[in-house]
Amino acid sequence: MKIVLFILLILGSAGIGKAQEMPVSEESLHFESEAERFFWTDGKNHPLSLFRAVSAEEINSGNSWHNLVQDLDQKKAKESKELNFLRLIFQKTHQSLLKKYEQHSTFNDMLETGKYDCVSASAALGMLLDRYGYQYDIVETDYHVFILVVVDGKNIVLESTLPVGGMISGPSEVDAYLEAYKQEEFAQLGSLNQRIGSPKIDLSNNSIFRKVSLHQLAGLLYYNDAILLFNSQKYREASNQLTKALKLYSSDRIEGLKDLTKEMAYKTVGNQIR
Repeated sequence: MKIVLFILLILGSAGIGKAQEMPVSEESLHFESEAERFFWTDGKNHPLSLFRAVSAEEINSGNSWHNLVQDLDQKKAKESKELNFLRLIFQKTHQSLLKKYEQHSTFNDMLETGKYDCVSASAALGMLLDRYGYQYDIVETDYHVFILVVVDGKNIVLESTLPVGGMISGPSEVDAYLEAYKQEEFAQLGSLNQRIGSPKIDLSNNSIFRKVSLHQLAGLLYYNDAILLFNSQKYREASNQLTKALKLYSSDRIEGLKDLTKEMAYKTVGNQIR
């Protein structure tokens, strides 16, 4: 219990609570498609639209999401116990949306094919927890994202990449999970161009442990997409995605990759990009 209280204190004292959302403007932004522009403009105050904006090729119905919400709305009317309904949210989200784990899967991939990673899956779970009034935090770490929920004063971890056993509720298991991701003093982020999207393998030297809002999580989806482009040496496209990421989430890691992208573009092809 001491570990949980310590980590929650870190989250609160770092001034990284549910951050106020930054105003989202399309000024000076380059959109890859009209679908992306549509979702971005529509999503100024709607995280769902911002999640769908990333790598949007067309404006589809999003039926899989709406069907899941409709199903849960009906079940919520019959289930009054928060813990039971939380378990139902986790199970139903995996049954309906989260079919196959695949690193660097966008929110649209999840809606259309069932492919997901920890960022897109946490986006879905976070919106559902928000909809049903749960007390929760989305936690960003160096290369992973998970959710911490409080039900009846008890801390529960939602590890979206584990369909079985991913709702961690035992006090000792929760403590061990959080301890593994605890921020280490003076630790530095190992790599700017390693994507967020899978459980950690190396559990040492963690430099990031902070809670992010849903809008900021959309920024991390854009950051992930930029890393894929950066690693393919598509520096101008990566820079465009990072500009949008920074509009949503003013983060050192996003700013750092933006600077590195400019540097690599100049070194490799002599182009100056903004």
